[in-house]
Amino acid sequence: MTPTFVLGRIAGVRVGVHWSILAIFTIIALGLARGRLPEVSPGHAWWAYWTVGLAAAALFFASLLAHELAHALVARHNQVAVDDIVLWLLGGVARLRTEASTPAAELRIAGVGPLVSLGLGAAFALAAWLAESTAGRGLVSEALVWLAVINLLLAVFNSVPAAPLDGGRLLRAFLWWKTGDRARATAGASAAGRGFGWFLLLAGLVLFARGDVAGGVWLAMIAWFLIAAATAEDRQARVRAVLTGVTVRHAMTASPVTVPADLTIADLLAEPRYRYRHSAFPVVGDDGRSPAGLLTLAAAGQVAEGLRGVTRARDVMVPRSQVVEIRPDDQLVDVLLRMLSDGTRRALVVDDSGRLVGILASSDISRTVSWLMTAPTGGRRDAP
Repeated sequence: MTPTFVLGRIAGVRVGVHWSILAIFTIIALGLARGRLPEVSPGHAWWAYWTVGLAAAALFFASLLAHELAHALVARHNQVAVDDIVLWLLGGVARLRTEASTPAAELRIAGVGPLVSLGLGAAFALAAWLAESTAGRGLVSEALVWLAVINLLLAVFNSVPAAPLDGGRLLRAFLWWKTGDRARATAGASAAGRGFGWFLLLAGLVLFARGDVAGGVWLAMIAWFLIAAATAEDRQARVRAVLTGVTVRHAMTASPVTVPADLTIADLLAEPRYRYRHSAFPVVGDDGRSPAGLLTLAAAGQVAEGLRGVTRARDVMVPRSQVVEIRPDDQLVDVLLRMLSDGTRRALVVDDSGRLVGILASSDISRTVSWLMTAPTGGRRDAP
């Protein structure tokens, strides 16, 4: 899930928002301001309903953010790298760059989310009681009750033992601890996730058939997400199992074609050796070996034709600081998630002295996986 825009950083974790969040925010605010609040607390001005409805919707997403931030902070505490948090249509997700090293770490990372939602539900319930005790039952207390209930439901739903929900992570941690095999544990949690997803899809169809169109469609969307995410998680686990023991040097393109940082875009596009084979090239400094960044043909093609003669590679490249950088002896499975979370889907391969020795693209990993899945077992570690 790629964020549409970034809100900033909280406790060092980047927080992004997908455009689809506007849809669910509008639905929640509209449902409260035009539905629930006037029904349970009639007699107020329209602007009062909308003010409280919008505030409750904002607090709901703050609750989702707290849930995901808890995952991210506990993950970092357990030496698991965190890319960012993205809020989107169906809630939020903390994207982890690496995986937990032990079942216990997996248990801590997964378990903290529902606990935070449970704590928030209790806090909102207490706040609702205090508001009603002080000022009587009204818009504020009703909104707080709704926030308490929705956070408690969030805690319960996320605790269902089905991937990719937090309960699915807890199930995987248990199966991992029980069997000692992370791949088998992931397969079991993913199967549970797909099963739960099909159950929700069936329930959505029943609601739809009974005339509850909105409820049926909403359940169907959640079911689709669960089935797709669980299937993707299982596929990624299989890929990681296949890549175990394979290093970057097995998959990278060694001695890649490079672009001098001072080369103009006009010369780049006219030079025969830059045509046809590749869509991105490492950019190197004056010594021809030190990487300066990565230039894609797409970025070069966006330069206006009249400016290509004076625009140089360094002007439109992705700088080195923003490109994934790895070593030849790194485990391919360890760099896979970093590659997938990077927009260029490529990594520069450098040696211990910082000199460029290769480039790794997602297509190189796909080719290696295909080879390993079809090659005889005895030749697995001699991957191209």
